Amino acid sequence: MSRITQARAFLVDLPVETPRTDAVQAFLKQETIFVEVSTGDDCTGLGYSYTIGTGGTAVLAMLTDHLLPRLVGQDARAVESIWRDLHAATRATTVGALTSLALAAVDTALWDWRCRQADLPLRLLAGGAKERIPLYDTEVGWLHLSTEELVAGAKAAVEAGRGGVKVKIGKPTPAEDLERLTAVRAVLGPHRDLMVDANQSMTAAEAIRRVQVLAPVDLFWLEEPLPADDVAGHERLARSTSVPIAVGESMYSIGQFAEYLGRGAAGIVQVDVARIGGITPWLKVAHLAEAHNVPVCPHFLMELHVSLCAAVPNSRYLEYIPQLRAITRTELEIVDGEAVAPSSVGLGIDWDLDAIDDLKVA
Repeated sequence: MSRITQARAFLVDLPVETPRTDAVQAFLKQETIFVEVSTGDDCTGLGYSYTIGTGGTAVLAMLTDHLLPRLVGQDARAVESIWRDLHAATRATTVGALTSLALAAVDTALWDWRCRQADLPLRLLAGGAKERIPLYDTEVGWLHLSTEELVAGAKAAVEAGRGGVKVKIGKPTPAEDLERLTAVRAVLGPHRDLMVDANQSMTAAEAIRRVQVLAPVDLFWLEEPLPADDVAGHERLARSTSVPIAVGESMYSIGQFAEYLGRGAAGIVQVDVARIGGITPWLKVAHLAEAHNVPVCPHFLMELHVSLCAAVPNSRYLEYIPQLRAITRTELEIVDGEAVAPSSVGLGIDWDLDAIDDLKVA
């Protein structure tokens, strides 16, 4: 029997594993919203979503009050039909973070269920394009870190075999950003990639100015330089520089990605499986990017994105930010600086259910 007989949601608060700051905010905690679905054959699927400090209870309320009651009786195999039904039921709050995050928790649970029914890992059920994906390290590049700390972190990343390092920018002057990046580039050498992230803190004019100042360090990409809704500004910026412009972590619909790609405003797509609304729309965005010959380098959630990166041919990098170690029994497998997609059935995340229960808050 594939009909859903039960669906439940709960919230777990995870402390950050290390202080994380950027030009506009701090990562306070990870509010992790779980959904578990069960069918008549006693097969279950466990999925999740997240926020970085606020809104978790609002997402939980969206699920328990509106979405989960619609699941009972539906065919768990019909992920496309279920996704569209839930999306339509929340039309008044779309496009937006709360709805997308709630949809993602349901959709990832259904994909976990599908994988278990098919006895396949997510990597294969979603496409099976490759087995490994190169890593770049964000943990060593937070804005509050001193230049000396950035250098030490970059050395550690090199020793760990990372293909690149990302540094947050947005210091009061371009010269300060350049000084920090020059020190990191000296550690990385010419054969590893250096990415920067402005976290939507700039105007188009300032981004154009700053990317020119930073030219000597040979940037692999400039991430989220402008507010995500400023498509025209990103288009103008992309036309002014050869540095790829990376966007996507703050975008919540396939249509937003289509507009960016159609206007040549995105050189790197950083679609986040939680913020886009789940695996079902994530794969559509990845294939849309492939059609535009643009690589996918997803934002955060490395434990889930590793399998999705392995599913599609145009993935280029996986972001290294470990955050689930408090509630998992095993960690991401890394070989020669690359993340290996799990071969275990399901999403490939080895949840510690006792630890999850201990951290449950709602």
